[in-house]
Amino acid sequence: MTARFVITSGEPAGIGPDLVLQLAQQDWPIELVVLADKSLLQQRSAMLGLEVEMIDYDPEQPAQPSRAGTLLIEQINLPQAVETGKLNPINARYVIQMLKRAINGCMNKEFAAMVTGPIHKGVINDAGLKFSGHTEMLAEVSGTKQVVMMLATPGLRVALVTTHLPLKDVPEAITQPLLTDILSITHDSLKNQFAIDDPRILVTGLNPHAGEDGHMGREEIDVIKPVLNKLGENMNVQGPYPADTLFTPKYLQQADAVVAMYHDQGLPVLKHMGFGNAVNITLGLPFVRTSVDHGTALDLAGSGKADIGSFHYAIEVAMQMTQQV
Repeated sequence: MTARFVITSGEPAGIGPDLVLQLAQQDWPIELVVLADKSLLQQRSAMLGLEVEMIDYDPEQPAQPSRAGTLLIEQINLPQAVETGKLNPINARYVIQMLKRAINGCMNKEFAAMVTGPIHKGVINDAGLKFSGHTEMLAEVSGTKQVVMMLATPGLRVALVTTHLPLKDVPEAITQPLLTDILSITHDSLKNQFAIDDPRILVTGLNPHAGEDGHMGREEIDVIKPVLNKLGENMNVQGPYPADTLFTPKYLQQADAVVAMYHDQGLPVLKHMGFGNAVNITLGLPFVRTSVDHGTALDLAGSGKADIGSFHYAIEVAMQMTQQV
C-alpha cells in the first residue's frame, strides 16, 4: 500500500513554495500531499518557469505514488496576497493553520508522516502568536509530554537536551528526569525507527572540559553522571565527554548518536558537516516528523537559486523511518 505524507510549504514569502514546486519535478514512491494556497504556488511557478499540474487533494481516494510534473494540494487560504521575499505578520496564522492540519492528519492516521518546510519564528511572534519552534508546537498540539529534537546528516546524528532556550537558562533546565527522558526517547527511536539493534550514544558535558572534576562546574557530577550510570545498566550510553573533543573522528566513529546539552553546542558541528544535506527530526511523537535544516532564505525566494537538497533528504529520512525503503 502506498504511504501518504503531508508536506507543509512553510513561510509563504520565503523559499518554501519554491522548494515544494521543485519536489514535484520527480516521481516519488509515496504520495505527497502539499498544504498551501494554490494561488501562491501558481504565482511562484510562473516566476520560476516550472510547469506543474496542480490537483486538488481528496482524502477519500486511495494514495498513489506522486508523478513528476504534478502536485497534490490541499487548499489553505492566505489571509493576504504575498509579496515575495517580504514578511507579513498577517499571514502568520496561515503557517500555524498548516502545521495544525498536518499534526491532526498524522494523529488520526490520515498521513504516515509529516515533512515541514522552513518557517520564520520572528514574524509569527510579531503577529502576537507565541511560538518558539516546530518541536515545541508538535509536542503541545499532539499532547506529547516530552519530545527530542535531533538533527542528522550522513555520518552524524545530534540530539539535544534543551532546544530553544536563552543560554543563561540552560544549566537550570538540565535535570536528571529530563536527561533520563531525552536519552530513553533517543535510544528507543534509534532502535525502533532506525533499526539499530544496540544504539551507541555518546553524551557531552555542559561545561568546558566536562567540568574538569568539578573545578569548572558541577552539572556533570550532580546531574549527568548519575543518569548515565543508571541508564548504562541497560543502554549503551557513555560520557560525559568534553564537547570540543567528542566531535572528532575518534569518538564519532563509535557513535550512532551524540546527545548535546544545548542548541549551539551540538548543531554548529552538524551544520558545518552537512548543511544543505541535513534533516531535523522530532523524536518521541506518535508519528514521524522530519524537516529541512535551514531557514526561509527570503532573499532567494522566487529566484530559482534555492537548494532542494535538505527537503529531499527530509523526505528520504521519513521514508526510512516509516519503512518505505
